[in-house]
Amino acid sequence: MAPRQAAFFCYIPVVGWIMSIIALASERFREDKMVRFHAFQGLYLFVLWLFVDWVFGPITAYAEATRAVGKLLKLAVMGAWVFMLVKTKQGEDFHLPILGELADRSVSEQR
Repeated sequence: MAPRQAAFFCYIPVVGWIMSIIALASERFREDKMVRFHAFQGLYLFVLWLFVDWVFGPITAYAEATRAVGKLLKLAVMGAWVFMLVKTKQGEDFHLPILGELADRSVSEQR
């Protein structure tokens, strides 16, 4: 698998975390900083999805006005996944505001 393909698969909504773990554990991508960055950023995006779903979901389920906020947060995370799919398919390395910094730090700490 080409490195760009591996980076792309890390952002598939809801199941990209599996490819992220495979890329991080793979000997083939151990020295490829770009793939490792996208694997970490994809994992952090998945963790954000879980946080929104498991924490904000129950909190916002009680009132109609807050239910819309929970749905907007989920839509924002899904939009970030699609945005990153497009960016990696175009061959661009895009750093999401907070998650990109965390991914950079994670890649640099593994050296």
